[in-house]
Amino acid sequence: MSHNLIVVLGPTAVGKTKFAVQLARKFGGEIISADSRQVYKSMDIGTGKDLSEYKYQNSSIPYHLIDIIEPTEEYNLYQFQKDFLSCFEQVSNRQKIPFLVGGTGLYIHSLLMDYNLVEVDFNSERGLFLSNLEVNELQRILSNLQPNLHNTTDLIDKQRIIKAILIAENMKIDSSTRLRLNPLVIGITEDRNIIKSRITLRLKTRLKSGMIEEVEQLVKNGISYEKLDFFGLEYRFIGKYLKGELNYNDMYQKLNSSIHQFSKRQMTWFRKMEREGVKINWFSFDDFENAENLISNFLRK
Repeated sequence: MSHNLIVVLGPTAVGKTKFAVQLARKFGGEIISADSRQVYKSMDIGTGKDLSEYKYQNSSIPYHLIDIIEPTEEYNLYQFQKDFLSCFEQVSNRQKIPFLVGGTGLYIHSLLMDYNLVEVDFNSERGLFLSNLEVNELQRILSNLQPNLHNTTDLIDKQRIIKAILIAENMKIDSSTRLRLNPLVIGITEDRNIIKSRITLRLKTRLKSGMIEEVEQLVKNGISYEKLDFFGLEYRFIGKYLKGELNYNDMYQKLNSSIHQFSKRQMTWFRKMEREGVKINWFSFDDFENAENLISNFLRK
C-alpha cells in the first residue's frame, strides 16, 4: 500500500494546528488529530481544541478524531490505531491528502514505527496477577517497558498502570512495514523562550475564558477527581483547586510550571524518534514557504 501521509508534530503552543491547516488548504488535505485528549467531548478549553483554527480564508478544513467519545469512556493507543486507519482510508479514498497533526508522541510514534498491537484482555491471568502487586512494583515494571514514558498519568492510578503494562507487553514494532504509509514528517519548533512565553499567555487566556468552569461542569456531570488526574495537567490542577487542596495562585503557578515541563518532554520524545530513524524536517512557524516546497517535491515523487 503506497499512500501519502503528511505528519505535522511539535510541542504544545508552537502553532501546529494553524500551520497544518494552511498546508491542508494548499494541498487539498484533511486533518487527522493525534491528540490523546481532544477525542473527548465537553473538554474544549483544557485540551486546546481551538476549532476556529480549522477555518482558513473563508473555508473549513475537515478534521477527524476530535469530539468522538464521552469523558466517561476509555480511550487508548489500540483504539487510536484503529480509528486512524479508518480515517486514513476514508480520506485517501476521497483523493485527499491525510495530515496527521498533534503532539501526543506515542500516538504518532505508533504509526510511523508500525506498532503491531493486539486487543488486550484486562481480565486475563496476567492482568489478575498484576492487580495483586503494589503500585511501586507496577511502576517499576512499566518504567522498564517504557523508559521514555512521558504520560505521567500512567504512573499514578493503579488500574491505569496495569492497563499500560498489558498494552506495552503486547506491543511489537515491525519496522519493515512502516513505510507502507509513505510519510513525510514536518516538525514545528521555535526558540525555547518564545514557546515559554506562549504557554504562559495561553494559560492565562484559557483561565479567563472559562477553563475552571469547564472542569466544574465535568465534576457536576459525574467525572471523579481521580478521572480528572487521568485527563492531564489542566484538569488535575484545577481539580485540586476545586477540592480546596490548592489556592488559585498556587494552582496557576504549579500548572504553568508543569506545562513547561511537559513541553520539554514532548521534544525529548521527538528527539528519541529521530534517533530511531524517523526523519523529522524541522521548520519555524514563519517558514511556511519552505515547508510548502518540501511537500510539493514529496508529492511529485
